[in-house]
Amino acid sequence: MHDPSTGTTGAPAFSTVRIRVGAALFCGERVCVIRRDRPAGALYTLPGGKVEPGEPLEGALARELSEELRLEAASWDGPPELLWVQDQMVARPGPTPPPRKLHLVYRLHIGEEARGRLAEEEHDAAPNGRGDTGRVEWRDYRTVGDLALFPAVGGQIAGLETPVSRPDRTLAPPMTDITFSWR
Repeated sequence: MHDPSTGTTGAPAFSTVRIRVGAALFCGERVCVIRRDRPAGALYTLPGGKVEPGEPLEGALARELSEELRLEAASWDGPPELLWVQDQMVARPGPTPPPRKLHLVYRLHIGEEARGRLAEEEHDAAPNGRGDTGRVEWRDYRTVGDLALFPAVGGQIAGLETPVSRPDRTLAPPMTDITFSWR
């Protein structure tokens, strides 16, 4: 129920669950992150986004990578590999209650030729009608643990022995207001 006097809905925080797919997209020892500059500092995201109702998970991943990076599934060096699942219950600014999110982070590899064809900027439409532009960066995977990364799996990526190593655990530590803050 929407309360026009406050601009909020009557639903409690975290009463809905959204599934988000993301890619730890590797090219050699570099991993793709999208940088968005904010007043409080840079916020980095893994490419990916929300799964639409009824959409297959790998289909959502392919759609998001195509939309954000112009990366087509035919350029992947093999199928996506689920590395981590992360639960998110983080408050956020705005009039709607924050959803709970379940992040599914897949690993993908591409070659230099495919990387050379990718977008250098990613444009998101914002609910207020304004756009949000992020810059695509390729970082040594061992350094992303120091970034403000969404979802918060930078430490897990940086902790991989090699870009093809299996993680020790599939369940990543949860994102909460204590462990993560929006920028």
